[in-house]
Amino acid sequence: MTYSDSGRILDRLTRLYPKSIDLALNRPKRLLTDLDNPERDLPPVVHFAGTNGKGSTLAMVRAGMEFAGKRVHAYVSPHLTRFHERIRLAGELIGEEELSKVLHECEAVNHGQPISLFEITTCAAFLAFSRHEADTLLLEVGLGGRLDATNVVDRPELTVISSVSLDHQQYLGETLPEIAREKAGILKPGVPCIVNRQSPDALEAIKDVADDIGARLLVQGEDWSVGDNGESLVYRDKDGLLELPRPRLLGPHQFDNAGAAVASLRLLGYDKPALAAALTRASWPARMQRLKTGPLVDAAGSSEVWLDGGHNEAAGNAVARTLNSMPEKTTRIICGMLTTKDVRSFLKSLRTAADWLYGITIPGERAAMPAAGMAAVANEVGFRAEAARTAEEAVRKSAREDPDGRILLCGSLYLAGRILRDNA
Repeated sequence: MTYSDSGRILDRLTRLYPKSIDLALNRPKRLLTDLDNPERDLPPVVHFAGTNGKGSTLAMVRAGMEFAGKRVHAYVSPHLTRFHERIRLAGELIGEEELSKVLHECEAVNHGQPISLFEITTCAAFLAFSRHEADTLLLEVGLGGRLDATNVVDRPELTVISSVSLDHQQYLGETLPEIAREKAGILKPGVPCIVNRQSPDALEAIKDVADDIGARLLVQGEDWSVGDNGESLVYRDKDGLLELPRPRLLGPHQFDNAGAAVASLRLLGYDKPALAAALTRASWPARMQRLKTGPLVDAAGSSEVWLDGGHNEAAGNAVARTLNSMPEKTTRIICGMLTTKDVRSFLKSLRTAADWLYGITIPGERAAMPAAGMAAVANEVGFRAEAARTAEEAVRKSAREDPDGRILLCGSLYLAGRILRDNA
């Protein structure tokens, strides 16, 4: 089999349900029942939800577990360059032959009934996980939590809720408490949950859900804390204080994510070397990633080229804090976004870290905001902005204007995936 086999199947599956997002559990539960319930034959599950940070936290937990010699399944979304990235079997990305096989099985058993692409591919992932031995499955929510297709595991070993902020309001609710309650839908009776730093109203909503069902929360700032002493990450909980290496993943916000990873691993019984490895060995592409090779790096000359896939206001604030904490250089932003996102809030959050911006259109995305529209919004929030035809054109212009500056491409994971395919 070749890549085109899974690609053709995915194309067919996309047509089974014309609405791209419709949160529900009845469709995946029906298919899983017809597949003989592979979700009941999984290793212990750690379930991750949240708006920002859940992927980074999962990556750190995986790095710590694998350092300790554990075989770790992982399910994440979306992918950046190819679908196989979503499913990791005992440490390795799923192969083309096995991916095609489980997708075909799910397609055959589904018999053309309506089901969304994420739902049927999640069922395929559970089928693959059930056929391979592992010590743990790290499971990332796709969207929300309560009605997400991953939320069919009755009793995970642990749940984790990272930072909750405004995003996907059309599906999850208009207010932070509404969104937080949806994220808290992964909580299960008697199962502990590690909770990252939250706004007071989001935390109150999570605590209300936990009280209603009898879940035990371990909350940042109450049950554990994390800080930066300039040389080390400092973690403290009821068992004492730990000094650990600073996270490999860049940005002040990664200290909170690292704290959640340490709290998770500590609760699961991992020792200090595994906790240190979680912070120093984790890799999570397109999260303040410096590009080192490829056409864009060549076009940039001596300028630094960075990439980030964040696309909401909270992510923009995190990126801005990261840029402001780096050695001083003039930063120029190259941004492409979808019209479904709050473009104004995202760009406004970046304004504290840069003055210049080029708007580009994400190639091949029907919902992409036109470059001219992106530049217009950027000008309205205070950037000196103009449109560019391509990312490479914008990089070349940025490098001419400041040959030793810093260039950041950002605004969408769809854009990040396209950049990585050619430049990593």
